[in-house]
Formats: sequence, C-alpha cells, structure tokens
Amino acid sequence: MSTNSERLCAATGPATQHARALYDVARTRQMESSSPESADGKTLMQTAGLALARLTLAVVPHAKLIWVACGPGNNGGDGMEAATHLQSWGKQVVVSHTHNPDQSPADARQAWAAAKTAGVQFAQEVPSQFDACIDALFGIGALRPMGAQYADWVMRMNASPATTIAVDVPSGLQADTGEVSEVHVVANYTLSLLTLKPGLFTGSGRDACGEIWFNDLGVRSDAPPRAILTQTPAKQPRPQSSHKGSYGDVCIVGGASGMSGAVLLAARSALHGGAGRVFACLLGAQEMALDPLMPELMFRSFDTLDCRGMAVVAGCGGGEAIAAFLPQLLRDAKCLVLDADALNRIAEDPALQALLTHRTAGSTVLTPHPLEAARLLQCSVVQIQANRLAAAQTLADRYQCVVVLKGSGSVITAPHEIPRINPTGNAKLATAGTGDVLAGLVGAYMSSGQTALNAAYAAVYRHGLAADRWQGTVLNASALCQWD
Repeated sequence: MSTNSERLCAATGPATQHARALYDVARTRQMESSSPESADGKTLMQTAGLALARLTLAVVPHAKLIWVACGPGNNGGDGMEAATHLQSWGKQVVVSHTHNPDQSPADARQAWAAAKTAGVQFAQEVPSQFDACIDALFGIGALRPMGAQYADWVMRMNASPATTIAVDVPSGLQADTGEVSEVHVVANYTLSLLTLKPGLFTGSGRDACGEIWFNDLGVRSDAPPRAILTQTPAKQPRPQSSHKGSYGDVCIVGGASGMSGAVLLAARSALHGGAGRVFACLLGAQEMALDPLMPELMFRSFDTLDCRGMAVVAGCGGGEAIAAFLPQLLRDAKCLVLDADALNRIAEDPALQALLTHRTAGSTVLTPHPLEAARLLQCSVVQIQANRLAAAQTLADRYQCVVVLKGSGSVITAPHEIPRINPTGNAKLATAGTGDVLAGLVGAYMSSGQTALNAAYAAVYRHGLAADRWQGTVLNASALCQWD
C-alpha cells in the first residue's frame, strides 16, 4: 500500500542499496498538479496524512500528547490530516496554526474541517509539554524569513527533548540544494512525500533531516531526475587467472617537505583498493626507501616513471612544489586524479587550466573540498555550499572532467551527466588525511580499468561506508585506508 513508507537513511548510513531518483521542487509540483489522487483514489493530501500518522505512531508509539505545528499551505494540510488519524487512534493532539483556513488551498481547508470534526484541539500557543512534534510548517515552500511566531515554534521544537517528525522537508531547508536558513528545524525523522528531493541528502540536509523516510503516495514519474542518490557499487570480480599487471599501476605524486604523510596515505589506500603496483614520488628533500607498514610500496623519483601508462594521483601534500610537475602530468598521464594542492595551483594558473580542459574526455577526476572548488570557480565557499549540485556541474563542464565535490552528501558528476549524491559517510571523516585516502582509492579503481565516473562514485561510496561501519568515535586516516 502507498501508506507504507520506506526508510532510506538511518543514523548509521543508507538503509537501501538501490539508486534513487531525486526531483527538484518544480518537477514535484508538476507531479502534484498532474496527479491529484493517489493510487487508491484518495487525494494526495489524504494519503500523505495517513502515511505521516502511521510513521509517527511507529517511531513514538507511547507518545501521549502530540503537537502538530501547521503552516498555511499543503504542508499544513498534511499535518492536519495526520492529526485527525492520530486523534482517532487515541492520542491527544494539539494543532497550532496562525492563518485563516479560508485562505488555504482547498485540500488543506478540507483537512482542517475534518480535524475539527474529529475533536482535534486547536491552539495558537505551544503546549507546555509534549511527547512528540510534527513539523508541518513549510515543506518545499520557498525559503523566506519566518515570522516571529513561526520562528519561536521552530526554536521550541529544537530545544525540546521530544521527537520531531518533519513533513516532506524540515522547515527552513531548501529542498533543491540542502541550504538552510538561519532558523530551521532539526528533525529526528523526515518523511519525504511524492518525491525524494536533492536537498535532503547534501549540504546541511542530513543534519536537518535525521532519519529519512520516503512515501511516493502511489505516484510514479518517468521524467529525468535532478540528481541520483547512488546505489551500492557492484563488486569487481578478480579472475583466478589475473595477475598484478591486470590491475594497473598507480603513481602518487606529492609530499612536499613536511607533508610526506599525505603521499603515504594515498599510496596505502591505492594498494588496499586493489592496484597492481603503487609508486610513491615524494617531492620534498626527504628520502624514503621503504614504508615499514606497507613494504609493497615502491619509492621512485618522478623522472624515472612513464606516466603515460598509469593512473597518477597528484597533489596530496604537494604544496607549491607540485606546480612544476603539473604541465607534464596534464599532457601525458593516461588517467589523472587531481587533489589538494594540484587543484590550488591550477586555480592560480590559466595555462594549467587550458591543459586540463584539453585532456582526453573521461581521463581526469577532480576531488575538491568546498574551498578548493571556490578557488577553481573564483567564488566564495558560501556560494559553493548554497548550491552544491550546480557548483559541481559547473566545475565539470568548465574543466571537462569528472568532479567529486566533497562534503556531507558528496556530489559526483561529469559533463552532460545527471549529478549523483553519495549517501554514505559521516563526520568521522572530518580528520586530516581522509581526502588523501579517497584520492588514492579513485586512482586504484581507474588503474584497474573502471571509467573515471564509475571509479569516482564507487570510491566515494566505499570511503563513506568505511566511516559508517567504524565503531569508534574518531576515525583517523591511517585506519581508514585499511578498508575492510
């Protein structure tokens, strides 16, 4: 039945292994207007209200008093429909709203009338105590400054120890981008209705949403999505007859003076990721002949290697020194992963940018964090984070590369591709060196023959999954690069 909702993201990571289409607000509204009824013949609002009530009962079964904060639009109507069901199931329900119901959409007016008939209590004041709260204020409505009373309600929700369930989108979260307003709901659960929205999964979305549940209300769409929530990557079998040459060579170029650890992390990650051979090229004055933790690593000077037949990861701890090597790498490397200081040097040099854009299509992956992306696009970090999907796509189109825009809900895209949002990972990755580990893993996957786009999304997924599975409170990069 369409009222049976599905959990997609739990606190410990994704709860589904399948790819999901993510639709923007414009497409969602088109679906609302073209499908006024769900599969069972009820209005979408009636079906949404029943789904919301069922989820509320499931996550807070022992709640006695449930506060429902309703806005003036369809989101508020969903909340009132849920209130009617919860009241009929024996719960004490208080609905707060400040608007005139006569000025609401028709379905919301009907929901208000049904709730009044069912005996739901209406009050403009917030109950002094409540066991659960439903945020049915704004949903996918455009972000706008909240009035004083709505802002007060949101702050009371966030300050209360009671469980908060957001309807469709936590109020104050931009559904298309994951940007949040200064005052926004931080929910324990979010029930996304009709479509899944990109903003739930990237930027500030995961922090605002808590556990993410989904109900399509019995409506399907064949329209191209705005983005795709990536699925668990297929395992790459290793035939019995294969050998180290079957999985390619990876060369890590970086490690200026004082930063050799970045190269070691990327190199160890590439080995654990399955590369046949891994070479480490340190750019600092220090000499290393052996990694005692991984003696399989081979140390070489850059001029002794032919990068035309290997995957090169450049920039990890590279400092200013990496600039001298970038022209050759951009011209010759068969596969190239550009990270950290390689990206910073390219952002400063139009000649390097020109070399980058003229590389063979599908041979290069950029892995910027938001500040590096801002340097490449000559804008601010705030602008990057305000629309991560658009920023990643602009980078991919401008430099004709696969791009991994790192952060909560990393965005992976390429020219003329639908962006993908990664569902794995958490704040345990917020430690030094985890980006180097990711770059090395991307290089390993490219060296084994995966396309740049597939290598990028598989590496990002696995990188995040390792953090989701980590039992400790802190995950350092040395432990992360050991994977399984």
